[in-house]
Amino acid sequence: MGEILIKNHKSYREVIAICDAGLLGKKFLEGKRMLDLTSQFFDGEKFSAEEALEKIKFYVREDATFNIIGEDSVSLCLKLGIIVESGVMRVDSVPFALVLA
Repeated sequence: MGEILIKNHKSYREVIAICDAGLLGKKFLEGKRMLDLTSQFFDGEKFSAEEALEKIKFYVREDATFNIIGEDSVSLCLKLGIIVESGVMRVDSVPFALVLA
């Protein structure tokens, strides 16, 4: 597993952006769907998979909302049980999921 970026956007509730570091700065298109990782929204702090797992566990306890993009990021969140396989969508073969708490 590669490095994972995690960024906390604080508003009335915490919105946590999680993505595989290698995807940052890229855009994926498929039909009418698009994943755009060129903005600063996903440009967070880099973590190893083990570190990211602990950080995500913390945010789960905080009842946050999650935007998750990439094979490694989605895999970690599936492992933690915050998403289920049926909730994972793909654009240009890149998996993503949303958790709206």
